[in-house]
Amino acid sequence: MASQAFVIIGAGLAGAKAAEALRGNGFDGQITLVGTEEHLPYERPPLSKDYLAGKSERDSVFVHDQAWYDQQRIDLRLGSPAVVIDRAARQVLLADGARLSYDKLLLTMGSSPRKLPDVTGVHYLRTVDDSERLKEILATGSRLAVIGGGWIGLEVTAAARQAGLEVTVLESLELPLLRVLGREMAQVFADLHRSQGVDLRLGVRIEEIITEGGKATGVRLADGSRIGADAVLAGIGAIPNTALAAGAGLEVKDGIVTTAALRTSDPDIFAAGDVVGAFHPLYGQHVRVEHWANALKQPAVAAAGMLGKDASYEELPYFYTDQYDLGMEYLGHVAAGYDRIVVRGDLRAREFVAFWLKDGRVQAGMNVNIWDVTDSVKNLIRSGKTVDADALADPDTPLDDL
Repeated sequence: MASQAFVIIGAGLAGAKAAEALRGNGFDGQITLVGTEEHLPYERPPLSKDYLAGKSERDSVFVHDQAWYDQQRIDLRLGSPAVVIDRAARQVLLADGARLSYDKLLLTMGSSPRKLPDVTGVHYLRTVDDSERLKEILATGSRLAVIGGGWIGLEVTAAARQAGLEVTVLESLELPLLRVLGREMAQVFADLHRSQGVDLRLGVRIEEIITEGGKATGVRLADGSRIGADAVLAGIGAIPNTALAAGAGLEVKDGIVTTAALRTSDPDIFAAGDVVGAFHPLYGQHVRVEHWANALKQPAVAAAGMLGKDASYEELPYFYTDQYDLGMEYLGHVAAGYDRIVVRGDLRAREFVAFWLKDGRVQAGMNVNIWDVTDSVKNLIRSGKTVDADALADPDTPLDDL
């Protein structure tokens, strides 16, 4: 395969791990990694966690240093995004006019923050530069308004409160994380933030972002109330970057549609990470997950497929968060909804494992401040067996016995 050329579009964690997997599997041909940003590929979770909070150094976010890419002969094309995929010519056109020929192509473009329409001066958190700007606000500001009670909004809120800022969170739903966790577990996070002094305003509608000199200085709500702030952060979700794939005629729905092998509707083009809606054998449907674990683990499967090997991505969806003294891991996917939640442990003390059940079968599990249980939770989900809810709730019954 020494004469082949592989191109990876998207120089984030998924792109870097794909290049690593290709070299690790003996591919000796040309690998070109194309990125929109000027930075080396980096991981995003620290941007709203340890790096934002000043608990880790900037260098720690990067997947590899420059020397690694040089040693592995990875041709980095940073700061010049891909603008066209010419499938007929098997070429990628970059913004700087360069044309890259490919034998196999991998798309790892990730997602972009959903933006508020026609508003300037509002902050978003997606890039390391965004995180730098927020770090400055945390170091110098006193009041922050956060629009959206999702993971990004709540993690930034925690960092801001620990930095001493007054924080107001504005959420349109009845509870933060309601769509993700359901009412019972969403309440845990609402109580957590209120216990830390956050002004959590739920079921609100934003009428206007107040600006001064191109800078957002507050928010006016539909009920007429005003929230003043040194800065406004919007964490209102993300949109997969599918425009390039759609323009090339690839199948796109919620993300780029792929098989379990991460192959797109073009047999020579693969995709991985946030941008992918991959068929999941366990759930029998396409699943798109905007979390770090997919960007970390999917590239190995995509790389295997690019090399002509059989591979299938069957990992359970996984994500984690750290907020104040709460650490959490979540496994699974409530594809068909759930009819009850079973809690094992102390909900009030925030030391528990929660299980989402449908027809007596575990669909998902979330461990809060309890560790080393993810393998057991994973086995429960994969087994598809009905479980006794009382035994599931009993800490004295080993999970593996169920």
